[in-house]
Amino acid sequence: MSYTNLVCHIVFRTYRSIPAIDEEHERELYAYAHGYITRHRAKLYRIGGMPDHVHLLVSLPPDLAVSEFVRGLKCATNSWLKGNASFPLFAGWGEGYAAFTYSVEQIPVVKQYIINQKEHHRQVTFAEEYRRFILDCGGEIDERFFLKD
Repeated sequence: MSYTNLVCHIVFRTYRSIPAIDEEHERELYAYAHGYITRHRAKLYRIGGMPDHVHLLVSLPPDLAVSEFVRGLKCATNSWLKGNASFPLFAGWGEGYAAFTYSVEQIPVVKQYIINQKEHHRQVTFAEEYRRFILDCGGEIDERFFLKD
């Protein structure tokens, strides 16, 4: 018997960072995403974000690649959002995503970070946040492609 607990913090944004997810209707999107996540045998710890991006804290099953999961989630939510009159500004998701792994002990901290997005972004832009995540995790940023779409 194998055991895995693959906890990922996934972040992706709207096309060109258009503020298309208004606070009044964001829970509809999150509920739809939660359904997708559950159907793919993943566990959602927290979802949240801002009008221009989404944060997820999920545990993925071992046979589901992060890239496959995110591609499917973005595709499903893209179709749903474009067909939903509550999101008239939604033009699609931006290219790519970021995914960071965490230990089980870090789940409460990351959950609280996602809960505090509205407060956090009063002082920090999405580009600054995204850049910090990548650099703090040892990644490199190619400015030719950073947040371009």
